[in-house]
Amino acid sequence: MANRDVLAIGTSAGGFEALRFLAGEFSRDFPASVVVAIHLSSQFRSALDAILTQAGPLPAKFAVDGDKLERGHIYIAPAERHLIVESEQLRLGSGPRENNARPSLDPLFRSAALCCGPRTVGAVLTGTLGDGAAGLQALKQSGGITVVQDPSDAAFAEMPTTALIRSQPDHVVGLAGMPALFEKLVRQPAGQAVPVASNLEYEVNIASGGRGSMSEMDRIGRRSVLACPDCHGVMWEVNEGELVRYRCHVGHAYSAEIMSLALDENLRQAFGSALRALDERIALARKLEAQASTGGRTGIAESWAAKALEFEAEAKVIRDSIRRTDEIAARFTDA
Repeated sequence: MANRDVLAIGTSAGGFEALRFLAGEFSRDFPASVVVAIHLSSQFRSALDAILTQAGPLPAKFAVDGDKLERGHIYIAPAERHLIVESEQLRLGSGPRENNARPSLDPLFRSAALCCGPRTVGAVLTGTLGDGAAGLQALKQSGGITVVQDPSDAAFAEMPTTALIRSQPDHVVGLAGMPALFEKLVRQPAGQAVPVASNLEYEVNIASGGRGSMSEMDRIGRRSVLACPDCHGVMWEVNEGELVRYRCHVGHAYSAEIMSLALDENLRQAFGSALRALDERIALARKLEAQASTGGRTGIAESWAAKALEFEAEAKVIRDSIRRTDEIAARFTDA
């Protein structure tokens, strides 16, 4: 019988060190393809492929569209592209950012769930926020085996904590115990095929760069009162038991927690724009007040002085609101 020959790993902050450790522990005859999504900056060229190749016996490379999956190889999602697994090959998706990231963990896990769920082992490692939880849940529902790094062992606990709570993984283990667990799991026979969720094909197609559909989103979720932080269009709330997430028909997608932070950022930007406009009006009013006063136009000068005081009072309200928003966001992050 075929073994579980796909190991999908997702990580973010602290992930370089975790991946380097795992790469150093893989056996030379590791009987699975390792596909990795890690949040990478597009501003700098990453040497992660060389680092992982030097760390252990398996060659690592940034995936190229159309790459054939080979056992005993590590494939990394390049910056600004979603990594999509299609049975025996890889695709690079140009779809919208998900959880404010591209590559995002969720499309990798969903694509593995769609094409080869019972053949897949999926793992979420160290990182911040909640990318990966929804995709890992989809993978488990599609017959895959799911693993989450013990949050107490992670350099950044938030991502594995969210995955642990929301996806109820099959295994929770520290980083040091993962190599032995992966060796054991990928050598097991593939699981039985199970029906996949009806929305998986649609969501994987969007991550690949396909067009969205409002009618399809009406089938998947219910329309929300919230607007998309990216394109400002209608968002749909997708309720999956313990997991609530948001998606617009363009394809931007957010976990509930990341959606909250994105809305906070939009609010800060709106406050900032309003504050800049008021500061400019204050400066102009004071300048006109001075000009009127110099010209002996006392009444006009007093009028501009009064307007400047009004603008200053409005600016104080906005500054207080910005400070209050930052305090609330800080409490949410610390929680």
